[in-house]
Amino acid sequence: MSKSIAGFSKLSKSKKIDWIVETYFSNTEDAKRILKQYWNTDEKLQQLHDEFIENTITNYYLPLGVAPNFLINDKLYTIPMAIEESSVVAAASKAAKFWLERGGFKTRVISTTKIGQVHFIYKGDFEKLKQFFSKTKPKLIQDSKSITANMEKRGGGIIDIELRDKTDDINNYYQLHASFETLDAMGANFINSCLEQFATTFKNEALMFDAFSVEEKQIDIVMSILSNYVPNCLVRVEVSCKVEDLSENNAVSGEALANKFIQAVNIAEVEPYRAVTHNKGIMNGIDAVVLATGNDFRAVEAGVHAYASRHGKYSSLTHAKIENGIFTFWMEIPLALGTVGGLTGLHPLVKLALELLHKPSAKELMQIVAVAGLAQNFAALRSLTTTGIQQGHMKMHLMNILNQFEANNEEKQTITEYFKTNVVTHSAVVEAINKLRVKN
Repeated sequence: MSKSIAGFSKLSKSKKIDWIVETYFSNTEDAKRILKQYWNTDEKLQQLHDEFIENTITNYYLPLGVAPNFLINDKLYTIPMAIEESSVVAAASKAAKFWLERGGFKTRVISTTKIGQVHFIYKGDFEKLKQFFSKTKPKLIQDSKSITANMEKRGGGIIDIELRDKTDDINNYYQLHASFETLDAMGANFINSCLEQFATTFKNEALMFDAFSVEEKQIDIVMSILSNYVPNCLVRVEVSCKVEDLSENNAVSGEALANKFIQAVNIAEVEPYRAVTHNKGIMNGIDAVVLATGNDFRAVEAGVHAYASRHGKYSSLTHAKIENGIFTFWMEIPLALGTVGGLTGLHPLVKLALELLHKPSAKELMQIVAVAGLAQNFAALRSLTTTGIQQGHMKMHLMNILNQFEANNEEKQTITEYFKTNVVTHSAVVEAINKLRVKN
């Protein structure tokens, strides 16, 4: 039976594990063995991993794969992807190969502005608040100079600070809405430090503003925090070719493929139930690269899905058209990423992944990540509108099923050969392996 514990964080790693296995597991030795087999034998490296988060007990592995042959703005890339889902890397690789022969992916960064807000309560005359803000704005920026100095030397910093009246939503609620340029850093710590300084200065200066009444001087800071919604940190990616070049064989014309593909995209643009799954496929590619490069995929996910709802209805992130005989498939997507700071300079595999990508700037990484998302969506839509998604996915999933049954190499080879010409389902694989083992 589980029980509470005081002072858990102060225990050694070994003692933490002892308590966990004794409290939650019937086979304590087996549980310990599994936890410890994922430790790195290099003690220094293991300590590095232990210190990434609190209460670390072991490492959790995800496969790190690569998808080659991505031609992006006429430069070849092999893209690292950390993901557990079958067929994602294979689908990305297939899409990369397809577009390699048709001019590749074209990308451009539209903007890189990030947002932070100081949320506060003010009970008083809005006209006085506006006067106070105008007077205090230069001091907000000046008092943050110790934080912004290094960023400004590199060409970044605070872009602007606005006062926003949000009293239609919540009584007496206002914001300092600040925009930032953080260059190659994702910038969360930088932005939050600036915001907290804004809040301190704003509150202190209010106490000395003569036009305020006693009550008006008591500005109540609720919180100061960056936003992961970054609609102005935007990248565009597209592919295009002659309609007839969409076909890889003579069985289906390029025009038929293009029309069905566009219909599938149009459905995702108007039907939220389809759009969620459609966009999840895009994020299969995006998250895998974001994770491999040590960035925050949860922040990216939140911002992307908010962007997909920006017109009041959840909709497709990708779009497609035929114009003058040219098929074009494109996406504009918000991505706040960094190539310095955080795990990018600490995690050995993250450093390796960034070197694999030619040590990109944050802007270049935005473009690479967006390409992975568009490629993934192209591969999924092409499968959905031709052979169906399950044919390719289940063949990739076959190995997972075989591993569940601890199939040996000979069994894997025999069953893989069998399913080259048969439909893969879980029950069919179970039946095949049972028959093979009875025969042997």
